[in-house]
Amino acid sequence: MDWKFDTIAIHGGFESDEKGASLPPIYQSTSFIFRDPDHAARVFNLEEEGFIYTRINNPTVDVLEKRVALLEGGVGAVATSSGMAAIAMTMLSLLREGDEVVAATTLYGGTVTLFKITLSRLGINFKFVDPDDPENFKRAITEKTRAVYLETVGNPKLNIPDFEEIVKIAHSVPVPVILDNTVATPYLFRPFDWGVDIAVYSLTKYISGHATSIGGLIVDSGNFPWEEGGFTQFTTPDPGYHGIVFTEKFGKAAFIERTRLQILRDIGGCMSPFNAFLILLGLETLSLRMDRHSSNALKVAEFLESHPAVKEVNYPGLKSSRYYDLARKYLPRGQSGLVGFELKGGYEAGKEFIRRVKLLKHLANIGDARSLVIHPASTTHQQLSREERLKAGVSDGFIRLSVGIEDPDDIIADIEQALKGL
Repeated sequence: MDWKFDTIAIHGGFESDEKGASLPPIYQSTSFIFRDPDHAARVFNLEEEGFIYTRINNPTVDVLEKRVALLEGGVGAVATSSGMAAIAMTMLSLLREGDEVVAATTLYGGTVTLFKITLSRLGINFKFVDPDDPENFKRAITEKTRAVYLETVGNPKLNIPDFEEIVKIAHSVPVPVILDNTVATPYLFRPFDWGVDIAVYSLTKYISGHATSIGGLIVDSGNFPWEEGGFTQFTTPDPGYHGIVFTEKFGKAAFIERTRLQILRDIGGCMSPFNAFLILLGLETLSLRMDRHSSNALKVAEFLESHPAVKEVNYPGLKSSRYYDLARKYLPRGQSGLVGFELKGGYEAGKEFIRRVKLLKHLANIGDARSLVIHPASTTHQQLSREERLKAGVSDGFIRLSVGIEDPDDIIADIEQALKGL
């Protein structure tokens, strides 16, 4: 059946099990019994599909992987213990010492630290460029470049790159384009429809939607020509797994299968079956929640834009946003639930606003059904210099809202009372 998005979100990747369960059971088991020695040998030698050990694959996790891959139109997916694990394992699958990556300056702070500090220690070089001009990527790419890395909606700057133009530049080399699609989700933006090669997610956020479970996901489009890109780890015998050639064994799924069979196996950042079960429950209502997140966020942004205590509002759905045309092109269904705004009173006004809110929850997360708020300059970005913070879109009085799915009048009323007298 050629199902549409909402049907896949509920049924994709699972029909029933041998007991007749109507939704995926929690297979809370570390390992799985083989029928006989020959069966075990075939599974270990990749001659037959099967479950061995939950660090590598698990029936509950498998449904989540298949379901999101179907929503994305990809050839396969690997679930991980967190969004950061998904990013790290993607990079470790693609890169080696001496390789370079060209990345946007507007990435989530944790991703920047992973790139600039942790992975740089392994001899991988990261160049950061302003994503507002696609030509910046073209100027930064060299013969050592092995990937371009972007976010659909920058966190917290809320910028939207011109994906079509950036993909053209990357593929002319060719190097793969990796996109963190956490803020948009597959409902608001399907990366592979615009030429992106690999999508990564923090499932902790909108896809889960209820702040119950940490998780990440890597999805492979199956479209990148690894032979042309010089990625020999996919095209030559691999000593880390029986000497197989991944492109010969798995074809279009070479990247995602190597990521599972070697990187996930060796690093061990797997998802727990219970978390996969909870995330699957959240996924069933994704489209309903994203519509409400987006409509509520637009109403909040329009309110803030007219408030005298507010200097500037960042939301790509506003007609005043420099990203409005790109938002209409790439995210016509809605621009998700993040809103940023700068208070005229600066740093102290930002902290005071946080003290005054009552309905909004003060914590370091996004994508919850509840409305969340944080003052990045005093929390998530405090370790950066002021210049680094400004490049990331974080001024002294900047507030980041993750607008939930409550009644929008109540959200606005709480913000309004917190702004009084600032």
